Amino acid sequence: MFLERIVINGGKSLRGEVEISGAKNAAVAIIPATILVEGICRIENIPNIKDVDLIVEILYKMGAIVRNIDKTTLEIDCSKMRFAAAPSDLCRKMRASYYLVGALLGRFSQAQVDMPGGCDFGVRPIDQHVKGFEALGANIIIEHGIIYAKANELKANNVYLDQVSVGATINVMLAAVRAKGHTIIENPAKEPHIVDVANFLNSMGADVKGAGTDLIKIDGVERLHGGTYTIIPDQIEAGTYMVAAAATKGEVLIKNVIPKHLESISAKLMEIGADVIEFDDSILVKCSGEFNKVNVKTLPYPGFPTDMHPQIAALLSVANGTSIINESIWDNRFRYVDELKRLGANIQVDGKIAVIEGSHLSGATVKACDLRAGAAMVIAGLIAKGTTIIEDIDHIERGYEDITNKLKSLGADICLSYKPTKLVKEKIV
Repeated sequence: MFLERIVINGGKSLRGEVEISGAKNAAVAIIPATILVEGICRIENIPNIKDVDLIVEILYKMGAIVRNIDKTTLEIDCSKMRFAAAPSDLCRKMRASYYLVGALLGRFSQAQVDMPGGCDFGVRPIDQHVKGFEALGANIIIEHGIIYAKANELKANNVYLDQVSVGATINVMLAAVRAKGHTIIENPAKEPHIVDVANFLNSMGADVKGAGTDLIKIDGVERLHGGTYTIIPDQIEAGTYMVAAAATKGEVLIKNVIPKHLESISAKLMEIGADVIEFDDSILVKCSGEFNKVNVKTLPYPGFPTDMHPQIAALLSVANGTSIINESIWDNRFRYVDELKRLGANIQVDGKIAVIEGSHLSGATVKACDLRAGAAMVIAGLIAKGTTIIEDIDHIERGYEDITNKLKSLGADICLSYKPTKLVKEKIV
């Protein structure tokens, strides 16, 4: 058996054009949402990533009919699906599996789904999800790592989220679209993929208003019909290439984006010293001078995204002076720090604060601790002098489509290599 690794010879500026794929965070919520639809859903601009493969496989094993129309288009028919427990082994591999609870509740008034897996950023409480489901009339029991949900009948209600939660906002929307009456979600999250999920539901016959604002209003409908929907571009993939372009002092046109979704990232890159030029559906990032120190605080949208925290940290590790990153979303986002230190970064962490002193990076062997930490290792490897080897890249493949070839097309010296496992070495000997 062989393990894939990414090998980067750093020091090359990225130049050219790159096409951004469909949004991972939208796709892994919209695909479970098709459970609510009694008809064929044709979903376009699907990213070719492992998390999408996982959620599609889950639906298939639960009775959905799935057809690949082409590389970026799926047809999903859940009309003949009957209630079934979600497959445990697959649910534990991804965080977004909890969207199955809201979708199954909305369709069948019951759900059985294992607690989610995915990247480990510390505790992943689902108390806001549970509060929302219970407000709609469901009884929720969590035993032995499994979520059991059941309702005689879902009924609309007012749901106030004590904390801004992307997952809870989407899950309550999914459960409420077919509940009787008028549901109001107060203090919802406003991320672009929440608006995308609402737009998908509306295109299938739901009545959801206010997604992306302080109040989401949902009038329940009896059924949802099939239709065609195109997923928005991936905000975080686009941001990652923006940071990579600036970090390598390159010039990259990033295509198929919604510039408004990237405003907080653009603002920080300009503060660092990059030029950012917006067009209708593309954005140009170029940089040639020294990097300025900046302070970054992650916040819910429209603030700076927590999913861009490790990538900007990689860039700030070579900026002049002392930069500070304040992580206000996740308790354990700083696992990437030890890996950046292997490359020579000077970072000290105190609670949710990282203090970064600009230094020089040199190639080393590192690992991708999680999806966005993996992206940070790629950016650091592009900056570093010498050869960087990144292991555990399955995390990266969960959320970035064809990242090595996209970077190679921009002039990076990057490739996949294969490392034999210990077992294979013993057989060879």
